[in-house]
Amino acid sequence: MRIVDHDHRTMRIALEAAQAAAERGETPVGAVVLDPASGEIIAVGSNGPIGSRDPTAHAEIVAMREAARKLGNYRLTGLTLVVTLEPCAMCAGAISHARIGRLVFGAEDPKGGAVVHGPRFFEQPTCHSRPAVTGGVLADESSALLKGFFQARRQR
Repeated sequence: MRIVDHDHRTMRIALEAAQAAAERGETPVGAVVLDPASGEIIAVGSNGPIGSRDPTAHAEIVAMREAARKLGNYRLTGLTLVVTLEPCAMCAGAISHARIGRLVFGAEDPKGGAVVHGPRFFEQPTCHSRPAVTGGVLADESSALLKGFFQARRQR
């Protein structure tokens, strides 16, 4: 299976997690931690700051916490994180500290993103560990989910 196939398949799982977040009233962002060597899904997370009353409960953090718990190690060296939206600065910092090997994201986030927008976290000289980054995977689907969610909220 080619990387692109893995990326699309895994992003679809992240999109399902994002939809689940939307159904709970959370911003629809989903994330998956994947072992690229075996193709095994280690953890899936979705946004949950509102329900958990935890400002750090972004999908990326939720998925990485679960992966670290399952693996018994806070270092997620060489694993792939697939997320529906470009990570923010907090999540980019956590990705770096966890030593994620590869980051795949869907929609860009010009306002809150920190990978290709804003501080461009992984390009900073103070960044400890830099994952390989692939953006734009199923970006239209990710973007449509977010736009639909916020459009519906404005109509209430």
